[in-house]
Amino acid sequence: MPFAALALLQAPPMMPIDVTALLAVFMGISVVLIPVLGITARFALKPTVEALSRFFERRGSEETISILERRMALMEQQIESIESNVQRLVEMSEFHQELRAPAKDQAQLPAAEKGE
Repeated sequence: MPFAALALLQAPPMMPIDVTALLAVFMGISVVLIPVLGITARFALKPTVEALSRFFERRGSEETISILERRMALMEQQIESIESNVQRLVEMSEFHQELRAPAKDQAQLPAAEKGE
């Protein structure tokens, strides 16, 4: 009886595997299966890819708009600053011109006497 139990526990005999035949079958199936998987994946993933591209396109345009708005605000501030500086320069120039011009009132004043 121990021999009968031992015979049941032994592994079944291994059949020799023909690697060349196995590789030929795999390559033959791959020639048909790869294009079918590619076409299937294209149709399955197309809506997802289009949705993602629209999302990133909108996101990019929103970021572009916000960047342009910030740039415009900075340019407006700079223009206001330049306008105020120009106005101050004009006022200073007018003031200096008034200082350099001979005063009309000084010509009418009598000259001071030296003896007094």
